[in-house]
Amino acid sequence: METISTFAKKLWCVKKQLILFLTPLILLPLLFGLPEKEGKCLYVVLLMAVFWCTEALPLAVTAMLPVCLFPTMGILPSKKVCPQYFLDTNFLFLSGLVMASAIEEWGLHRRIALKVLKIVGVKPAWLILGMMITSAFLSMWLSNTATTAMMLPIANAILESLFGDLDTLKENCKVKDETEARVNKHKQTEQLNTAEEIRTESEYQMKVWKGFLICIPYAASIGGTATLTGTAPNLILIGQLKSYFPECDLINFGSWFAFAFPLMVFFLILGWLWISFLYGGLNTRLCVKKQDERAQAEAKAEAVIDEDYRKLGPINFAEGAIAFFFILFAVLLFTRDPKFVTGWSTFFNKGYVSDATTGVIIVSILFFFPSQKPSLSWWFDSRAPNTPYVPLLSWKKAQECVPWNIILLLGGGFAMAKGCEESGLAAWIGAYLQPIAQVPPAVAVMFITAFLACFTEFASNTATIIIFLPVIAELAMFVKVNPLYFMIPATTGCSFAFMLPVSTPPNSIAFASGHLLVKDMVKTGFVMNILGILSVSLAMNTWGRAMFSLETYPDWARPVNMSSTSATY
Repeated sequence: METISTFAKKLWCVKKQLILFLTPLILLPLLFGLPEKEGKCLYVVLLMAVFWCTEALPLAVTAMLPVCLFPTMGILPSKKVCPQYFLDTNFLFLSGLVMASAIEEWGLHRRIALKVLKIVGVKPAWLILGMMITSAFLSMWLSNTATTAMMLPIANAILESLFGDLDTLKENCKVKDETEARVNKHKQTEQLNTAEEIRTESEYQMKVWKGFLICIPYAASIGGTATLTGTAPNLILIGQLKSYFPECDLINFGSWFAFAFPLMVFFLILGWLWISFLYGGLNTRLCVKKQDERAQAEAKAEAVIDEDYRKLGPINFAEGAIAFFFILFAVLLFTRDPKFVTGWSTFFNKGYVSDATTGVIIVSILFFFPSQKPSLSWWFDSRAPNTPYVPLLSWKKAQECVPWNIILLLGGGFAMAKGCEESGLAAWIGAYLQPIAQVPPAVAVMFITAFLACFTEFASNTATIIIFLPVIAELAMFVKVNPLYFMIPATTGCSFAFMLPVSTPPNSIAFASGHLLVKDMVKTGFVMNILGILSVSLAMNTWGRAMFSLETYPDWARPVNMSSTSATY
């Protein structure tokens, strides 16, 4: 028995190497049992899917496999594969990341966060709302991981002001009698008369503490869905739309924001109500009982926020400049071609200016615009210090902040989609999806969102959408449903990974604080997933249907040899 246990431990130590060696062998029958080109492409797709889900290779390395496997297996020539790794979608993503690095460089994100918290007040339910609003807004522009990493220390400082030291709080949750009770030094001991009161109060405060920590990564994941650059799956969607449906021009930065921002706000409010209910933030005893003690604790928390904001000082020239370019960046992207009104892109040749063009123009300015207020008198003052010129952003800083692995991951997704399309694999899979044609489209939307939300709990959201989006596109064409009706819910569903610490980096950061248990995330995340699925279904069948004409099967989704008669569902 001991020998078997030892051998099993050895196998576990080399599990990644075994996956790398065995997976290509196990998948070999696909090369002989299927049509030649489709079988080869499916072999590569499944190989990459396994490597992505198990992380046997780094995600970015797996993303580069099409460069070597597609040409050598006769699926796609190298000159068609390599350009997929830097489409204009990647440039849009890159410009968003560079803008985010400039915001972080000058601390504008921290000023925004503290200002929102000052506005919402210090009642736990309102503070949770403030944390969620701030995290969601920042993650629309910064990465979800960076947002969570910045917000958690702010949350901990406020919580310590409200409830005192966490270790003492944990001990007070365990007291059995009055002699064991240790009251937090920040509390008024005469107001807590019995051990039972101490324990009850401490347990309540621990619940609120968990609510604070868990709301931040969840809000960051939700907020990232509101903009095209907020999370990688959104960009995968637009890239694969351009590959599969070149005539489809319905999705751009402005039209996506018009659809996804209301969805994000609606889901954020539902999430806030659920988290506040579950973790005590909506309990009326905060406002009704122990008013003096609560007032003291809340005054301390308010003082912490005020002090942190005061330390930032007045807004300086660099922060003001970054704020201006950030607003200009957003406004130009929204108004380029918003679909419901004429955009400024009409001043240029049709189809020449994209969101990527807009983004690169704005972020390029950051590399030469001064970080100090220019002064004409400096040129004529011999005593003025000859300090070197410092722009708002240096290339070194941008290079450090940009996650190049994600850009390669996006490229790998586009290359995979191109291979599926050119080899005929996507159409071949679509032919086997006939049973799903019997399911009403509205029900199919809920199934797709739920399936991908569950799958992404165990795999990267980017890898998940790369694997499934081509199949979903073929499914939509096979059942004669507007492809956007299936592809948009799939994309947003990939961001709804709330149940496990390993699901997303923000979840992992919050869990690493040591104050959350896996059961806390599962209990909270399960209901969050249900709320997310229902929210997406509502959005798709109301304003989404009107915005994207989802009730008709569009001409841009038809093969060229197909009749142009309209089909509806």
